[in-house]
Amino acid sequence: MWDLTHSIRGLLIGDKGYISQPLKEQLAIQEIDLQTPLRSNMQDSRPKGFVKQLISTRRLVETVIGQLTQRFNIQKVWARDLWHLTNRITRKLLSHSMAILLNRFLGRNNLQFDGLIK
Repeated sequence: MWDLTHSIRGLLIGDKGYISQPLKEQLAIQEIDLQTPLRSNMQDSRPKGFVKQLISTRRLVETVIGQLTQRFNIQKVWARDLWHLTNRITRKLLSHSMAILLNRFLGRNNLQFDGLIK
């Protein structure tokens, strides 16, 4: 049975590739709750609202990862040392955050970057 009263330090959302009871138990020792979508042949005892929120959150995370990859080219950050690497990644993350802030200021959808700059 699904227990919403247990105390967890963190929630980790993974995809179906992380469905593993041993992994879930190992993370639970560290008070991390691993939640994944279930396969079609598996029974889901979690509340429907919780599953819907997980799917929505995962979709948002995938969208942001896609934007960082495609628009900000974050997978190709060339640097000779750790300081420059972290600085360049930080600037890309800050640029993404600023674009979200601009969209909020303009009353637009947070992640709608098309047409933001003309």
